[in-house]
Amino acid sequence: MILVTGGAGFIGANFILDWFTQSDEPIVNLDKLTYAGNLQSLATLANNPRHIFVQGDIGDSQLVSRLLEEHQPRAIINLAAESHVDRSIIGPEDFIQTNILGTFRLLENTRSYWDQLQAQAKQNFRFLHVSTDEVYGSLSAEAPAFTETHRYEPSSPYSASKASSDHLAHAYHHTYGLPVLTTNCSNNYGPYQFPEKLIPLMFVNALSGKPLPIYGDGLQIRDWLYVTDHCSAIRRVLDAGSPGETYNIGGWNEKPNIDIVKTICSVLEQSHPESNFLNQITYVKDRPGHDVRYAIDARKIERELNWKPVETFETGIQKTIQWYLDNQEWVTNVQTGEYRKWIETNYTNSNQ
Repeated sequence: MILVTGGAGFIGANFILDWFTQSDEPIVNLDKLTYAGNLQSLATLANNPRHIFVQGDIGDSQLVSRLLEEHQPRAIINLAAESHVDRSIIGPEDFIQTNILGTFRLLENTRSYWDQLQAQAKQNFRFLHVSTDEVYGSLSAEAPAFTETHRYEPSSPYSASKASSDHLAHAYHHTYGLPVLTTNCSNNYGPYQFPEKLIPLMFVNALSGKPLPIYGDGLQIRDWLYVTDHCSAIRRVLDAGSPGETYNIGGWNEKPNIDIVKTICSVLEQSHPESNFLNQITYVKDRPGHDVRYAIDARKIERELNWKPVETFETGIQKTIQWYLDNQEWVTNVQTGEYRKWIETNYTNSNQ
């Protein structure tokens, strides 16, 4: 049995779905079901007894303690987080509550649980904390990519809160001996992603005839990681990673945002040849403190754990767009309430 927190979110749902293609081991899925948590993403597991869903907060110590005692997981994968930079700029408190205080309480409960495990179970237990490359800050165009020893220089409330959670996780290993593994990934994309992030937002807006909003000049560079590759990396770190170590997970796909949007337009025009989606591109006022470039050096995980991504950006984006085209009901259902409110708040009156 393993416990996955945030398992109804984008990466979490993909991880759980992918897990059950590889393993019969049950999962307890603890998710608060905030705006980005979507059980529809896990609809195929609705009658699967190996998937035990619990709605709740990682900061609820009583609930977490009860789940650990009841299910006795051999590992915890911590994917629960507020994760959108723009939202953190407008409303940072949720990020502090979930990413810092929530992680602290989860670590405290885990430490208490781990302390009482018997010798072999205690030795085999793992706490895998999933984080982001944004904790490292921004790179110049010519700078080498982030390694695991790169200095933390977070520049948004989101990345600062994730950096804090990383430090807490590292401290619990150093101080208490808790067998913590940490991963820092680059920008994920793929099925089931909430359409506030770049790729699904461009897909939704393109087919709706709406503007495709690009911050600033669109030359901000990100490394793009197909979500199923990320899931396989997490499994590999869980299986073979050394406690106390950090592993950077990247896709080796550095691309400017504007190129991503143009690629999406090109792929969509294969199925909509009558459309010219490029005409919908609209440049909007840049995000405050927008980081110029993120890039992951993923050689450590390849060298030590023999993992590397399978998908190129070209293959991954084709699979992603096809999934969204084939799952219009999911796309339609997710565009309610919070989604529309957020897009209106973030982009209204932003056109340059």
